[in-house]
Amino acid sequence: MNRRSPVSDPDPVLITDSASLAALCARLREEPFVTVDTEFMRERTYWPELCVVQLGSERDVAVVDALAPELDLAPLGELLADPSVLKVFHAARQDVEIFLLRFGDTPRPMFDTQVAAMVAGFGDQASYDSLVRGLAGASIDKAHRFSDWAARPLSPAQIAYAAADVTHLRRVYLALKERLESENRLDWVAEEMGALTTPATYRTDPDTVWERLRPRTNNRRFLAALRAAAAWREREAQRVNVPRQRLVRDESLLEIAATMPQDAAALARARGVSEGFARGKSGAGLIAALAEARELPDDALPELPRERSGPNPSPALVALLKVLLAAKAEEHGVAAKLLANGEELDRLAAGESDGLSVLTGWRRRVFGEDALALRSGRLALGVQGKRVRLIPTGQDPR
Repeated sequence: MNRRSPVSDPDPVLITDSASLAALCARLREEPFVTVDTEFMRERTYWPELCVVQLGSERDVAVVDALAPELDLAPLGELLADPSVLKVFHAARQDVEIFLLRFGDTPRPMFDTQVAAMVAGFGDQASYDSLVRGLAGASIDKAHRFSDWAARPLSPAQIAYAAADVTHLRRVYLALKERLESENRLDWVAEEMGALTTPATYRTDPDTVWERLRPRTNNRRFLAALRAAAAWREREAQRVNVPRQRLVRDESLLEIAATMPQDAAALARARGVSEGFARGKSGAGLIAALAEARELPDDALPELPRERSGPNPSPALVALLKVLLAAKAEEHGVAAKLLANGEELDRLAAGESDGLSVLTGWRRRVFGEDALALRSGRLALGVQGKRVRLIPTGQDPR
């Protein structure tokens, strides 16, 4: 379908009824791509409350009032699932999580301009503001960034602010796409979208959330209590729809796991725990979870974190790998953070190879192969002018 680029952006339209949304989504399903953003509230809830969805194309810019009475969002779900329309986001994780909760699946196919900017050499975490300035030649009015998006009616200023996000995003996407096409890197971005479109990325297992607290102890009974308390907190926060930290803070959870209170009076003595909480339904549930953990047989207790087998990695080799990483990132104009993280460099230096993302796909071609060569002595690093030089040694690792 041939279309002339519009002289100016279309005026934003506020969508509050099902018929208008269905008509909009039908038009957008004829487009090659659509820009998407959301406004939501989460400060007082566990689950994000979707308030506004912004949708943009060459012909349409719409602000969908997701809280409008009796609005049927099903056409939006069908648009997001349409394999013929690319969905363009910036920093997509929170938006995608919301759509997964609402529609049961992630939008696909998808393009995240934050990831694309890292592939295109805009730094480790290019901000949306900087991309809009650099690629769209515009600036973002931040006055409504912290608006109460659940309040109604939406003001004209809020609508304009929300609409501008997807308008600018369209130009940012087109500029990044052109740049990545010229460098043959669109497939790199496509590889990165695999994790973002996988539903498991956004699902939290209550029985493993205790690991995020990184307890420093070898006491497996304590770890069992912490696992039980953290799992209870996650499920209870979901049930009553409050943030987990508002229900029980991390430091309180660690103290409760250490003391394993058996009644409400003992639970109330933990810092940050009120008498009302301890004697209420939530307190009773937490005490019951701890009681179950207390009765676990030894073979059911959590295992201690496994130490890396073999000697610790050489700090000097880790340092060399960091230099190589910086050199390859500079050579290819890609964010070093996207290529490899510190844990992967440590594992490489320790002789590990299995399960490292840096040794798969485009990362292996850009950095992984040379990292393996450096580790085995087949590659050395030198300096030529003002740049790091890679020097094949001809050494046979056998």
